[in-house]
Amino acid sequence: MSRLPLAGALKPLRRPRLWLGLWWLAVLAVVVLSLTPPPAMELPRHGDKLEHLLAYALLAAAAVQLFRPGRRLLAIGAGLVLMGVALEFAQGALTATRQADPADALANTVGVALGLLTALTPWRDALSRL
Repeated sequence: MSRLPLAGALKPLRRPRLWLGLWWLAVLAVVVLSLTPPPAMELPRHGDKLEHLLAYALLAAAAVQLFRPGRRLLAIGAGLVLMGVALEFAQGALTATRQADPADALANTVGVALGLLTALTPWRDALSRL
């Protein structure tokens, strides 16, 4: 069986391909949902900031479950922050139904930080225990 890319960075998991694939699928979902027209629904004022924070916190917390602590995990966190900033630029430049919002990029960044902080909790290895 061929080795997974980033295999040395992954925690010892049962079915690592499944978990890594699901994580990449979640990342792709965030990208697609960020660039497609928003659903027609009423949110409280600044409610979308909470959506941004939660989405990026979940992506980062899932990365904590998948990847060993260290530089690689921090690089993945930095990549998520850069993705959030790039998507905000893309919303302003590539879509007519979305607009770039620095506050969204900040919410994304705070979400990544909160997700990465789960590495300091006993839950950091919950997936390994499954």
